[in-house]
Amino acid sequence: MVRLLTPADYRTMPWKNGGGRTTEIAAYPSGAGLDAFLWRVSLADVGCDGPFSSFPGIERTIVLLEGAGMRLHEGGRATELTTPFAPHAFSGDAAIDCTLVAGPVRDFNAMFRRSRAHGSVAVVREGEMEFGPAQFRLAYAAAGVHECTGVTSAPIRLEAGHALLVIGDGASDTPSLTIRPLGANPVALVVGVDCS
Repeated sequence: MVRLLTPADYRTMPWKNGGGRTTEIAAYPSGAGLDAFLWRVSLADVGCDGPFSSFPGIERTIVLLEGAGMRLHEGGRATELTTPFAPHAFSGDAAIDCTLVAGPVRDFNAMFRRSRAHGSVAVVREGEMEFGPAQFRLAYAAAGVHECTGVTSAPIRLEAGHALLVIGDGASDTPSLTIRPLGANPVALVVGVDCS
């Protein structure tokens, strides 16, 4: 199955801890609650300092999209997230407090249930990249326009803020997906997931 997702398809909801709002791009199973998904991809708007939601049993990857960035405090250690489009992986079990560097930020989140799903986030910035088969593949146009080939007979144009979701048919994994940036300074984030 190949599905082009636009912002009209996304779901907006409160954070798990109620401290902000998140925009869910896609989750599996579709429509699963925060305690039931095997994987989930979303956008978060962070407007003030505060704790991250706790997601026991979840592996997380966060990517700064907009804003000056934030510092993640875990115990006595602080991690700077100030470079746009640089994935940072961490455990959803960790107690993390966030401090904004200079005003609000928007970030991209990929979550994978540790016992059932293994996933990764890759960044496409310059030149086309090919991604091998995976049970699930989601490409999100974080900036600019991209062309996606390999999963349908004709290329698919991916506008900024849109996503392409490719799900295997159960008999085989998804085919390889090629992402080709178009225009100036495009960035795509590509999530691959395999579930057990």
